Amino acid sequence: MENLIPLTLGIGPGSIALIGVVALIIFGPKKLPELGRAAGQTLKEFKSATNGIMEDDKDKKDEMKEK
Repeated sequence: MENLIPLTLGIGPGSIALIGVVALIIFGPKKLPELGRAAGQTLKEFKSATNGIMEDDKDKKDEMKEK
């Protein structure tokens, strides 16, 4: 649990619950799962693109070392 503390940026469980309730009120119970899926897919694509860029950068550094 200690590893999660820096990731939450000081947001406590009460704040997270409040955000969830507000999101439920604004978007409704039918739209909320769709938004969650879309956010998850977006994060997955972002992570994949970031990893691709990092691998390309590593490959370029390896090429420079060989020369």
